[in-house]
Amino acid sequence: MKELQNPPASLPPEPPTFRQALAFWLKLGLISFGGPAAQIAVMHRELVETKRWMDDRHFFNGLNFCMLLPGPEAQQLATYLGWRLHGAKGGIAAGALFVLPSALILFALSWLYVAGSSVPWIGSIFHGLLGAVIAIVLDALIRIGGKSLRSPALAALAAGAFVAMYFSQVGFVLIILVAALTGFAGHKFLPSQFPTGKAHARHPDGLDPTAVVLPPVPAPTWGRAAKVLAICLGLWWLPVVALGLWLGWQSTPAQQGLFFSKAAVVTFGGAYAVLPYVAQQAVVHFGWLTNTQMMAGLALAETTPGPLIMVLQFVGFVGGWQNPGAYPSLASAALCAGITTWVTFLPGFLFVFLGAPWIEKIASFPKLASALSAITACATGVILKLAVVFSTAALWPEGGGFDGFVLAVAVLAFAALKIWRIPLVAVIAAAALAGWLQSTIHF
Repeated sequence: MKELQNPPASLPPEPPTFRQALAFWLKLGLISFGGPAAQIAVMHRELVETKRWMDDRHFFNGLNFCMLLPGPEAQQLATYLGWRLHGAKGGIAAGALFVLPSALILFALSWLYVAGSSVPWIGSIFHGLLGAVIAIVLDALIRIGGKSLRSPALAALAAGAFVAMYFSQVGFVLIILVAALTGFAGHKFLPSQFPTGKAHARHPDGLDPTAVVLPPVPAPTWGRAAKVLAICLGLWWLPVVALGLWLGWQSTPAQQGLFFSKAAVVTFGGAYAVLPYVAQQAVVHFGWLTNTQMMAGLALAETTPGPLIMVLQFVGFVGGWQNPGAYPSLASAALCAGITTWVTFLPGFLFVFLGAPWIEKIASFPKLASALSAITACATGVILKLAVVFSTAALWPEGGGFDGFVLAVAVLAFAALKIWRIPLVAVIAAAALAGWLQSTIHF
């Protein structure tokens, strides 16, 4: 497949073909380790900085929008950006390929786990990837922060969001609401501190040589909304209803379809915010798996690319394996894993496709644009919080001391990305190889 060459900075970028975008979304699905902070960082680096398929304004408009939605924000951001490039087919491809590699890998690991096999080499590879993820997130924070924190007030909002979430456990939705209200007020009383993001440097001949030209946005009509609702709600609920009618509403697949549909609309604030609720219900109420198995699933989900909420597929798999009904354990596990993954991620497509046409319109109003600037600043603080939590856990693992190997990989990976400009895929591959070698020869 022919690769789209990265354009020189002095020339307008060529819009990608759908085939070229498809190759990128597949690559993203295979390398998106490290949770939402790292995944958002990779998308910004590749789409905005390297390929220039998207400019900062479109990227951050999409990020602000997706952070307001329930569900995995990184997968929804990929869906939105794919939609912005190539419409519905682009959004479906981007969102699906963000999840599919992880789903297939985790399915295999889940089977190995319940069948009693061990996969120590997976852990050693991920050990090396920890350092690369730290470097990717740090690089992204420097670049994103430099573009989103354009005034002291926005920098203060980012710092406040970090402190509120990291030290005070303030809810994410409340932080975003406060940011939006602050942006509204700031536009009126301190407009210089809450820029709308409309100003762009002009070329001497009146043209901006770096302008990104994207397809026009469809009108956000009631007819379009009704069509999106009918299609997405039908795709979401038809499999659940079919399972209930086929196997009975008390069967494990039907119960999982109903429960995880409910969980999909309350997952504000990321996977860690909803996992305690899911664990309590899956372990205590339904008895699908044990606490030990739940922790094992979380560890396996951490070692795969894609969103961490993919751990719900493991919960579905083990629940089906241990409660097979009249069917073989593997068949029941596959059915449960499939319906769990389906109802976990399909609602995200509904939310994105329903609201996406409004994003450009919202951003065109000065007061709303100022509110979006404030939300973007808070999003930077949220990403910083996720980065600190992840880095702390990686450098000071439970039951052990400081991990100097992870720090060394992080420093080298950061230098490779920031100083030597080595491609991201090569950095990730080198980190994985270093983890395997460190485990094999104990250096």
